[in-house]
Amino acid sequence: MIHDVIVIGGSYAGMAAALQLLRAHRKVLIIDEGKRRNRFATHAHGFVSQDGIDPAEIAAASKAQLEKYPTLTWVTGKALSAIGDNDNFSVATDAGKTHQGRRIIFATGVSDALPEIEGLQERWGRHVFHCPYCHGYELNKGRIGVIATGPMSVHQARLIPEWGDVTFFLNDALTLDQETSDQLIARGVEIETVAISRLQEEADVVLQDGRILSFAGLFTASTNAPASPIAESLGCTIVETGFGTMIETDSGKATRIPGAYACGDVARVPHSVSLAVGDGAWAGAQVHASLVFG
Repeated sequence: MIHDVIVIGGSYAGMAAALQLLRAHRKVLIIDEGKRRNRFATHAHGFVSQDGIDPAEIAAASKAQLEKYPTLTWVTGKALSAIGDNDNFSVATDAGKTHQGRRIIFATGVSDALPEIEGLQERWGRHVFHCPYCHGYELNKGRIGVIATGPMSVHQARLIPEWGDVTFFLNDALTLDQETSDQLIARGVEIETVAISRLQEEADVVLQDGRILSFAGLFTASTNAPASPIAESLGCTIVETGFGTMIETDSGKATRIPGAYACGDVARVPHSVSLAVGDGAWAGAQVHASLVFG
């Protein structure tokens, strides 16, 4: 079978893109590895009608809705490679099968490279976050720690006092000039220069001088990269952002490869579930237009 569109990645952006195409009676194949970026979080926030819902429930309900459309094919597995261009793509999977499609949408999401601090990885998405709009309200104006990873962390530290009293841990990742320090102090931010030894309990920070500081929650700016190299191997351009790297697209979500598109976290900044859904819906409509008008 030759599919109208192959969507690589079946999380929020990928499903939103597919939905537009399915509703236009197009044959859509979704290849999904089942590793949502927010799989560590227990609640999603900031998404109208789904605020406070387990993100796994949102994903499952969305998939069930898509499966009602008879032109959907869903493959659980990993896309290993993609070759071709407009009207003639081939995608190979880890099951040893090759699928053909006229268009391709990369919705693979991104990986998060986190600071190498003992105890941080296992608290990611539960007590350590990246987006205050997604998780700040639930901290109830409590004490919040921001762990520096680079220049973007200054923006985080200046923004997050909206949600509580902030301590900014430079953690040997950043040196502040006087102007930046003054701006942070003006926002009520406490600047901590002693490096972090580890995290413990829910959100306690143990410093290298032995002090233990307790917080309602912690934020840090992870470094992002496409979760799969498949788009880059096809020839799509990867660009630097303040958050890491992503697939370059134009305003219609098209990459430099004719017939290949990208959407969601892998092709836009900043990131959230609602932004990914909107980006995916727009990508799906643009891909449909390309099928109709060429």
